[in-house]
Amino acid sequence: MSTNDKLRNVGPKSAAWLRQVGIRTQSDLEALGAVASFIKVKRAGFRPSLNLLYALEGALLGCHWQQVPEARRSELLIAAEAASALLPLPKNKRLAIGGEVRDVTPPGAAGEDVEAPSMESSFGFDDPEESPSAEHEA
Repeated sequence: MSTNDKLRNVGPKSAAWLRQVGIRTQSDLEALGAVASFIKVKRAGFRPSLNLLYALEGALLGCHWQQVPEARRSELLIAAEAASALLPLPKNKRLAIGGEVRDVTPPGAAGEDVEAPSMESSFGFDDPEESPSAEHEA
């Protein structure tokens, strides 16, 4: 954006984010709307605060972002949260469920011969016939 195209309420950092996602003029912002513009910035990997959302709406309304009515702010927040929920997690934020990832190929699946485990110890329990407490109960 040149200095003549400067959007109201938008500082240099936010203006740079908007430029990088293709929003360069008031017309671009009007075509997309505040929520879609905000989501484009988020989708690009930036981390805008809600103030940017309100600033964009203020730019559309021709007022300071703090003059955007509270009811409209609530509508914008709900719409932005719904749209954000549809965004994929960034690669560096994806969670590995269950911790460390390791090979869990069962023995023998790769074609090697494996001796079958004996049934006596396969479950890790002691034989109740041999336990010391079994002698005292009888």
